[in-house]
Amino acid sequence: MTEAATMSAHLPATAATARKTDWMGDAMQKRIASRYAAERRFKFMGLAAVVLSSLFLAFLLFVMVGNGAKGFITTEATLTVDLPAATGSISPEQLTGPRLSATMASIDVRRIYDNAVQAQYGKDGSRFFATTAWTALRDQLTENPNLVMGKTSFWLPTSSDIDRAAKDTSTAEAEADYAQLRKAGEVRQTFNWNFLTGSDGTDPAQVGIWGSLKGSLITMVVTLLLAFPVGVLAAVYLEEYATKNRLTDLIEVSINNLAAVPSIIFGLLGLAVFLQFFAMPRSAAIVGGLTLALMTMPVIVIAARNAIKAVPPSIRQAAMGVGASPIQVVFHHVLPLAIPGIMTGTIIGMARALGETAPLLMIGMRAFTTTPPDGLTDPATVLPVQIFLWSDEVNRGFVEKTSAAIIVLLVFLLTMNAVAVYLRNRFETRW
Repeated sequence: MTEAATMSAHLPATAATARKTDWMGDAMQKRIASRYAAERRFKFMGLAAVVLSSLFLAFLLFVMVGNGAKGFITTEATLTVDLPAATGSISPEQLTGPRLSATMASIDVRRIYDNAVQAQYGKDGSRFFATTAWTALRDQLTENPNLVMGKTSFWLPTSSDIDRAAKDTSTAEAEADYAQLRKAGEVRQTFNWNFLTGSDGTDPAQVGIWGSLKGSLITMVVTLLLAFPVGVLAAVYLEEYATKNRLTDLIEVSINNLAAVPSIIFGLLGLAVFLQFFAMPRSAAIVGGLTLALMTMPVIVIAARNAIKAVPPSIRQAAMGVGASPIQVVFHHVLPLAIPGIMTGTIIGMARALGETAPLLMIGMRAFTTTPPDGLTDPATVLPVQIFLWSDEVNRGFVEKTSAAIIVLLVFLLTMNAVAVYLRNRFETRW
């Protein structure tokens, strides 16, 4: 067969092969294009999820800040008091030395306040001021006793209705009263320091968060002092000393399950154990701290175990190779390297405990405290419970106070989480 005939015989096969190659190339291009399209869709869905979650967070912060910012502002009206005429002749000598306390105690501040209000604003002038305005007058006189020597204008908190009229909307009568005060130049708005330094009360114009915030701090101290050492030591034992058997497997499963138990269950446990069995004082910070410690301890154990596992075995082997005992290996080498992870887990667990309400309601930690607690057994409440109680009030003046308290709680939670992130990034060792 000639060379031309041979080439002619191979032409159909070559054309078929070329067509097959082209088909396979087209199919491959389609699959590649489909893969790229799927990747683009996945990226778009991921970006959409991030944007959506950011929008929800921004909406939450916008609503909370928009409603709560007014809670940090208070409305005050002026009241002129002629103290020499009301108190009689008081010499400068009576305001110094040991005679000062007796002199100030002899002044009937409530009567002086009532007379001054009636003289300046009329018989029903008390509607302009908060029910506790006379105590603000008393506090100012206590801070500066020399004011009783002359005629002085005091800025005192207005009623809740007038305060709401100055910030938003209120009753028609309150808005008319506020317009009257503003026209006369007898009203102003200033930062509400009493909200940060005061305690609970019945008048929304005068309530504060310091009592509940101090209760939260005392409760968190009790929680930390109990949960941290017990949780870390339990993690060290399980990772470094405990033999692997069915008992330790059961303990590990139990710890993981406890970390996922609803918080209200720990409230029931605290009610049954600490209040009923041990008869500890109801609504005390120590009971709240013990209850939250039970809830936080599994989280700390899990975080500590993960941090200890992250330490390479070579560290242990090197320490034992130079003659360190097992306890020296743990406390001189392993724990110092695991501390950043342990602290991160501890802070996150404490932040979760700080925002808990249900277990503390179960143990009755919802006392109406007009003074901050001074000890572990004093009646106390915590900031999340205070927010819950204010949200249940009928008076609309508590709405902005509730949002303002939520802002304070969010600031504390964000601060604790920021500290956890800083510790992780600052001290974490990359192996």
